[in-house]
Amino acid sequence: MNRREFVSCLTATGLSSSFGSGLVLAAPVKLLFDISLAQWSLHKAIFGKKIDAGDFPKISKEEFGINAVEYVNQFYKDKKKDDGYVKELRKKCDDLNVKSVLIMCDGEGQLGDADEKKRTLAVENHYRWVEWAKILGCHSIRVNAGSSGSYEEQMNRASDGLRMLSEWAGKMQINVIVENHGGLSSNGAWLAATIKKVGIPTCGTLPDFGNFRVSKDEEYDRYKGVQELMPFAKGVSAKTHDFDAKGNETKTDYRKMMKIVLAAKFDGYVGIEYEGSKLSETDGIKATKKLLETVRTELSSSL
Repeated sequence: MNRREFVSCLTATGLSSSFGSGLVLAAPVKLLFDISLAQWSLHKAIFGKKIDAGDFPKISKEEFGINAVEYVNQFYKDKKKDDGYVKELRKKCDDLNVKSVLIMCDGEGQLGDADEKKRTLAVENHYRWVEWAKILGCHSIRVNAGSSGSYEEQMNRASDGLRMLSEWAGKMQINVIVENHGGLSSNGAWLAATIKKVGIPTCGTLPDFGNFRVSKDEEYDRYKGVQELMPFAKGVSAKTHDFDAKGNETKTDYRKMMKIVLAAKFDGYVGIEYEGSKLSETDGIKATKKLLETVRTELSSSL
């Protein structure tokens, strides 16, 4: 390759620009958003013991080319108190140059429980996952805002539990973020108002493109919901189920959705969470990644 070909190659990849007779190397162009992989995308393989949860960072990087991961606490419950295990997991990530983004926490009680003692216990049950997040280098733990009672009662109870947990986690510089995950949390207006009521900057949201089923009789508008939650978002969950022949998700218009995300000046990770059954987990993850990359390229060229 001669000098002219070398310069042309670098310029085409965005790595350089040529001024006169000199060659100036420039920093790579920043992408509109980065992509991470949610561990739930592999839940069938992990629960079926086809893969080990401890190998998740390696699988993410080597099989999918994704260098950022989102854990699910369900896969590590027997290791919850094992300092050695979580430190070894951190070492694996460091060796692979994989970034740990967040931990999705389920099964630790309702943060909006009507019983104050149970609510406090639920808060305390999450403490250990905050410690995990700190060790792993995550920015957040993802929690649920489950509660009972009227609209206002649930808001008061959930905000109380979230406030207690956020105050504790904030001392460790860890965010507490809530996903729309069923019940009133899938009502975008309710969850946004609940986060406002908490009133702590480290308490935010993890908008999920697909989890807007409030009840069997009510489904909230997903685009409206994501728009309402984005001002508080510290992550985004790109939920997919099925794809058409052109590679588009059949339930969510990804171009429309990602325009909403980017309009909120979001610059964090967009996490792949494939939950379909027509494609294998591996193929579903790859299809989601391809869709996100296609949309990212299209939106980049339109700016």
